[in-house]
Amino acid sequence: MAQQVIDLNCPGCGSPVGAGQKECNYCHRPIYISMFNSVFNMKMSELKKDLDINPGSQKANYSIAMCYWNLKLYDKALPAFEKAIEDNFENSESLFYAAVCLLKGKKAFAASRADIDKALEYINAALMIEPRGIYHYFLAYIKYDYFERKYLNIKPDWKETLQTATDAGVSDADIEQLFMVLNVSQPVYHI
Repeated sequence: MAQQVIDLNCPGCGSPVGAGQKECNYCHRPIYISMFNSVFNMKMSELKKDLDINPGSQKANYSIAMCYWNLKLYDKALPAFEKAIEDNFENSESLFYAAVCLLKGKKAFAASRADIDKALEYINAALMIEPRGIYHYFLAYIKYDYFERKYLNIKPDWKETLQTATDAGVSDADIEQLFMVLNVSQPVYHI
């Protein structure tokens, strides 16, 4: 299997960063890098064994949640992400993936209102912790695909939220990755 080399840049100033960096050397913005491959190379039995030994293991709970998510077992992944949220409420990615799980690999339009409301709760909490452009874009997608398509009002609306995502610096690569994570095609927005 060929190795893929990825250049990493600070989302704030664009300067090169290393995979182990926690902060940009130039603009001092926090750097967050998630590597799914390391999680998926672990066996589920090893993770569960780690949890038996150390039930409060933040890393193991999050890793199990990611494994379930990767397998598209959203109903098992959601409680695992919720446990990871309990373990470390400051991890905005656990909140983000919990919201993703509520859509169950389907378009937001097909989700129940209860699941949409819970997803909005999780994504808004993630935004309070870390206002990433991708989180704003995910919120705009939900507002468009669920609320706009069902002729329901929500403020701010999807257009305003999409602008907020743009202002927060969401990139085309972020957007592409979001829809890969959601397992749905990107909608064509009619502005």
